[in-house]
Amino acid sequence: MKINILRAVLAILLIWTFITIFNFSNENAEKSSSKSQAITEAITKNVKSIQKLEKNKKAEVISKVESVIRKIAHFSIYTLLGILFTALLSTYKIETKRKLIIALLVGAFYAFTDEFHQSFVPGRSAEITDVMIDSLGVLFGSLIITGILWYSSKNMP
Repeated sequence: MKINILRAVLAILLIWTFITIFNFSNENAEKSSSKSQAITEAITKNVKSIQKLEKNKKAEVISKVESVIRKIAHFSIYTLLGILFTALLSTYKIETKRKLIIALLVGAFYAFTDEFHQSFVPGRSAEITDVMIDSLGVLFGSLIITGILWYSSKNMP
């Protein structure tokens, strides 16, 4: 009974993550850009070395920081996807290698379809580098859960 509750919770969280990714990708360029700009401004407002720069140089640096923040966001949400999907798969009797392959294939496929979807959103584009970053995030999340489960199985009485 407990395993079914765990599976249900993980499935709900996984579906929520898929929906969240879809919603982020469904935002037009203006809305998406304003969100990442706000985050970038919050991060850089107290960095004196950036704030001291002349206006043009400061804008250039902030633009580069924003690009990095966007890539980190891609990696992070797909890491969460990898964690949740691998955790869900781990509630079934599936060998570790197969779990990792399934999670990576499903995650990479979703990343690809998400970028394809994004290509139809005004002002947005599909980037193969984002698919690769997303896929690495899934792999990283899967490896985190795999490592935690391996470690706990070795240290449980």
